Amino acid sequence: MYARTEKESVSVIGTDAFMEFVESIKSEGVELERQAMGEGTKPKAPLVVEVDKANVNKDIDALDIEIPILTRRTYREYENLEGLDVAQFVTPVAYQAFNETSEREIVFKDMTTGEVMHTTVLDGSRVADYRSTLGYFAQTIQKDLRLVSGYDVLYGKVKDFVQNQLFGETVMLEDPNTLQNLSELRATKTVIETFKYAINDLTVRDSGDAQLIETTRAQDARPFMVKEQEYLVPQKSVFNRITEDSHFELEFAAFLENCPDVVSYVKNDFSLHFKLDYINADGDISNYYPDFWVKLTDGRVIVAETKGREDLDVPRKMQRLSQWCEDVNKVTSGIHYDFLYVDQESFDIYRPQAFQQLLDGFREYKTS
Repeated sequence: MYARTEKESVSVIGTDAFMEFVESIKSEGVELERQAMGEGTKPKAPLVVEVDKANVNKDIDALDIEIPILTRRTYREYENLEGLDVAQFVTPVAYQAFNETSEREIVFKDMTTGEVMHTTVLDGSRVADYRSTLGYFAQTIQKDLRLVSGYDVLYGKVKDFVQNQLFGETVMLEDPNTLQNLSELRATKTVIETFKYAINDLTVRDSGDAQLIETTRAQDARPFMVKEQEYLVPQKSVFNRITEDSHFELEFAAFLENCPDVVSYVKNDFSLHFKLDYINADGDISNYYPDFWVKLTDGRVIVAETKGREDLDVPRKMQRLSQWCEDVNKVTSGIHYDFLYVDQESFDIYRPQAFQQLLDGFREYKTS
């Protein structure tokens, strides 16, 4: 539902037989948690996470962490769209012959959900309007890449590619058989993904530097709510609770609580307004929210990323985080910022006792 990183969930209520069926889909990666219902059970209410100003045992100023906000480094040059050379796309798809029955209604479905996105129905004379199909491709590409302009240019490029390149030969766009070929998964996927990769490569640019916009403070974060879940009550954080996106994050927070060289820490959240733009594995511009800010006794501030399982974008995120540290140390003074990547497997094996041990031993993605 949301184009960010929130964990989504759905509540399922049913008979014992239905719940057995629901349990059976665990093999497809669905995480299930049983919750008692009915008379005598406690209601599930959201948790409020806020700065713990009412706690007299906390020195909020001492626990506070300064968070610099820099300008974005990645951006798009929309005018470069004209330079898209479809003749360089090497992605031929076999051109198939379909019977007349299958050509009467041509359906385009979303590749990930199977939802019908576009349908072309032929009239009695079997005359098809290819323009709506090409328009569907162009609009999908434009929407997926969040392109605010350039539809006319993109439509012309898609038309040229489909007519002269996609099938390894020149085809008649007016031919219903061509439209039926375009509705096949391989052809649809090839058109959309080939253009997305090529457009990203052509238009996504790095500004080469970053400037300081402002410096925010953790203690200025506004309260926010999360669903009822497991949490940790911290002594070394300005917040009243540390909630989890994964159980490993709570384990890491508990480790920080016991580190003698850690003054304070906060779990990054949207309320802190800290995110990094980066170029993901698809070549598109995405946002990345690092997990923790950690302030050490020697004054350094470390941005820590914890991962139970590595994904394709982790190296790119770490490269971007490393670049951010270089940028912020150039434009600020008084505090040195660094980053750290902590994978759960190594953390469980070596069980460090101090944060400096992490810095010394967990060197993945470090260049020096």
